[in-house]
Amino acid sequence: MTIKAILIGAGVRGANVYAPYARNHPHQLQFAAVAEPDPVRRTSFAVDYDIPNEHIYEDWREVLQKPRFADAVWICTQDRMHYEVALMALQQGYHVLLEKPISPSPIECLELEEAARKSNRLLTICHVLRYTPFWTGIQNVIESGDIGRVVDIQLRENIGYAHMAHSYVRGNWNNAASASPMILAKSCHDLDLISWLMGEECVRLSSFGSLFHFVKEQAPEGATERCSDGCPHIKSCCYVDQRYYMGEGRRHAQHFSGDLSDQMIRQQLPHTPYGRCVYHCDNDVVDHQNVNLQFGNGATASFSLSAFTHDSSRSVQISGTRGEIRGNMAKQSFTVYSFVDGSSTEIQVEDGGREGTDRMLHEFCEQVEFFTGSSLTSASASLQSHMMAFAAEESRLNNGQCLELGQLIDRYRVEATKNCFYCTV
Repeated sequence: MTIKAILIGAGVRGANVYAPYARNHPHQLQFAAVAEPDPVRRTSFAVDYDIPNEHIYEDWREVLQKPRFADAVWICTQDRMHYEVALMALQQGYHVLLEKPISPSPIECLELEEAARKSNRLLTICHVLRYTPFWTGIQNVIESGDIGRVVDIQLRENIGYAHMAHSYVRGNWNNAASASPMILAKSCHDLDLISWLMGEECVRLSSFGSLFHFVKEQAPEGATERCSDGCPHIKSCCYVDQRYYMGEGRRHAQHFSGDLSDQMIRQQLPHTPYGRCVYHCDNDVVDHQNVNLQFGNGATASFSLSAFTHDSSRSVQISGTRGEIRGNMAKQSFTVYSFVDGSSTEIQVEDGGREGTDRMLHEFCEQVEFFTGSSLTSASASLQSHMMAFAAEESRLNNGQCLELGQLIDRYRVEATKNCFYCTV
């Protein structure tokens, strides 16, 4: 059976990261329609995937108001749009693949999880890291019992100074009100990994963090609103726009230019948000944050994120009663240490860059076809980490107050019930 899917949101994530699976596995997946407001992206995707004119839409509402004509909907819109699109897709009887986060609202997360259950449809969240060889390998070691019971997990995410400037200072995820808090937009992946690897429910947590550097007060004297406005710090500033988008960040220039040549980037950059000075943007999300967590069995975990790193990577240390694991995702290797015999075993994994994505999409297509069980990253499986993220942000905004996660979730459920949502599904 070939799964027919509708793509809603043909941006970088939808069109360039997830959709190529259909091109590589045409007998398993084909796109039947696309909805995308940008005419260039919309036309390009329709041509690439042979979508007929009658199924090319500017507004996602148009396609979802029609009688169901496909098996699944892939939702790769901006965070604040997820809820409305996913709810309508589920109500129309579609299985749904939803880019993370589920929603920037805890109540909407609960409602969508309930909607999937009531409609008996798949709602799979793109927590792609669970499917990668690196994290799957670590999970297999934990499940084998080689390091005993997990006592503590320390996970660090190095965002990278350039990636921070691109996505979370100048870019679409720079403002919590229009997108999501950093802990949810970027790091729900990490909290999801901690929850999955621990295999226990988080019972309480606290968090500290702030927007430390990317503010007007930190701007060097004379810094202009845009890098191209004759800023006197072009040679000394590490966040200069052209240096990044015409260098190591060239592929990210696709956010504002279909032509990645120096000439076109230089011509278009000054007229986009990505040409702004990092000290003169409308950003408000944190650039560093720490979260401490306790789980039901007494085990603990800590997570830290920082923008001020030279690279984008994740490192992990997992302490068990019989051994430990230390790993670095960027190096695609981790070492298992045994307390029993003093040995250490380094495990190198193979990941060409698409393994996790392809595994996730393969599982989703199979489950749409046979509709058995629930996915590794179903809404139900992903709900815990989202609630951890919401709690972490609430704690951070309340001077690191320690919060009981169960009480917080109960409060959200009461609010969700008040919306009288369930009677509409």
